[in-house]
Amino acid sequence: MAVTPRSPSCKRRERDGYIVVSRLRKDAALWSVPPTTRRDGQRGPLPTYGKQRLSLAKRAGHPQGWQQVECVPYGRRVTKTYKTFLATWRPAGGLIRVVLVREEDHWIPFFGTDPEASVVDIPDAVVVVGAIEQTNKDVKEVWGAGQQQLRNVHANVGAFNLNAWMHTVVEAWAWERPAEDLVDRSGSPWDDPTRRPSHADKRKALQREVLRQEIEAVLSAPPDTQRFRQLAEKLLDLAA
Repeated sequence: MAVTPRSPSCKRRERDGYIVVSRLRKDAALWSVPPTTRRDGQRGPLPTYGKQRLSLAKRAGHPQGWQQVECVPYGRRVTKTYKTFLATWRPAGGLIRVVLVREEDHWIPFFGTDPEASVVDIPDAVVVVGAIEQTNKDVKEVWGAGQQQLRNVHANVGAFNLNAWMHTVVEAWAWERPAEDLVDRSGSPWDDPTRRPSHADKRKALQREVLRQEIEAVLSAPPDTQRFRQLAEKLLDLAA
């Protein structure tokens, strides 16, 4: 299970069995790994943190030590360039494995509290955690989960459940549709045309499809003043 590095659970990971994975700040206060054996005559507990400060920027800027590995972060097999090393970090409570991933024009630092984790496991786990966080954000911001004015606890639970199902329905509808069918960025020249459609884009695309079918149903049927009026009022409500 993954938790955020600021959570109290991060320091209780060994007791509770948590493995924490996340991105690191590029200026994170990392320290070297302390000795694991005692010197002659040394007494007391072994240190948890090393005495040498580590710089992620210097590690990433050094041309040596980079390696390559294949991974499948978003369902596509890609080759990533990385560096990995062990360090100690106080917010994590001790030893962590750091993975630096180099992209075309930048680098990204990740960490995991399992020092035995592979370089593929940590970034992949961060992708999974990021997807969960993005889903929570979409359910709250796009669908308004938690904003319903309900007094009964069970009604609030039901409303949140309905929001989650609506999110699922939209994602399922858009799953196999190409990006160009879901969003048209030609009217936004400042935007990146290759950016993946957001959940809000997918919901708008589904709304357009439903509205298009309603309009076609009205136009293909025999003239009906009442149906035309209802459709016109619906379009006015959407425009307002």
